[in-house]
Amino acid sequence: MDKREEREKQVTIVIPNYNGLSFMEMCFASLKKQTSRDFSVLVVDNGSTDGSVEWLKEREIPSIFLEQNTGFSGAVNVGIREAKTPFVILLNNDIEADARYVEKMLAAIQRSPKIFAVSSKMIQLHHRERMDDAGDLYTLLGWAVQRGVGQPSTSYTRACRVFSACAGAAIYRKKVFEEIGLFDELHFAYLEDMDVGYRAKIAGYDIVYCPDAVVYHVGSGTSGSKYNAFKVRLAARNSIYLNYKNMPLAQLLLNLLGLLLGMGIKYLFFVKKGFGKEYVEGIVEGLRTAKKCRKVPYRPEHFWNYVKIEFELFAGTCIYVWEFVKRHMSGSQKKNERGM
Repeated sequence: MDKREEREKQVTIVIPNYNGLSFMEMCFASLKKQTSRDFSVLVVDNGSTDGSVEWLKEREIPSIFLEQNTGFSGAVNVGIREAKTPFVILLNNDIEADARYVEKMLAAIQRSPKIFAVSSKMIQLHHRERMDDAGDLYTLLGWAVQRGVGQPSTSYTRACRVFSACAGAAIYRKKVFEEIGLFDELHFAYLEDMDVGYRAKIAGYDIVYCPDAVVYHVGSGTSGSKYNAFKVRLAARNSIYLNYKNMPLAQLLLNLLGLLLGMGIKYLFFVKKGFGKEYVEGIVEGLRTAKKCRKVPYRPEHFWNYVKIEFELFAGTCIYVWEFVKRHMSGSQKKNERGM
């Protein structure tokens, strides 16, 4: 496809790949079934060694081959810079997209020029009765939350504003990146989508959830598990980066007790999981290296955006507590039913 033809498309689907050969057939088969053909595809391979490179070359799929693993942030930034379309979809390789996914995502983001990103309805691939993500929330405890995770997939049918879009299957307005910056490559992976969403909120942009744009997600397709030493350490470090970069000093002080409480609870949680040491190492590394981050400068004209963000942190905390209680009540009820 030449540059002229690509410019006629509305969206570039950027697929970061690192040793994801086992997911490729499923992902690309679902893209072939899309009702909208108003997209081009670009794979950014992060130095794969599992045969992904050969697979992509044999099928002549437009790809950029990086020599080493630059993390999620590094790979998608390469794809975003290369894209010549007004919108960019970031799509994990372990995704099966519903046939109307691209059509619905484009329709959602084109509703307003103030929409920076749209988060899709992500359902667990192997447990299709359960949600994986209905847009991401952020809390006063400093926790990023997958809204709806583990809840019935028949729920979350209303469009709404969310704090951030899960970059595993989200669409972005490309020109806004020129204003707020691309994904932070210091993050490497984890919380990089929350960070870019936070920056967009500070600048006054909206992020919404579209329930009609459905994908089915394997989950932990690259890292291999929900919790592992690498993921725990990196996410802990990046949580420090996220708050340091985006919160002015006054907001940090306002939320300090909540953030410290959140870290304490997470430490105890990861001790039980066997990753207490890694969690502490990540926090320490984050505190030691935070000044490497490019802090978002405070601008008086953004004051009310910060106020709105604070309300969103409160709302996110309430939603998290409510969903946590629902999950545990449902789990207890099922145990009781099995015991009868």
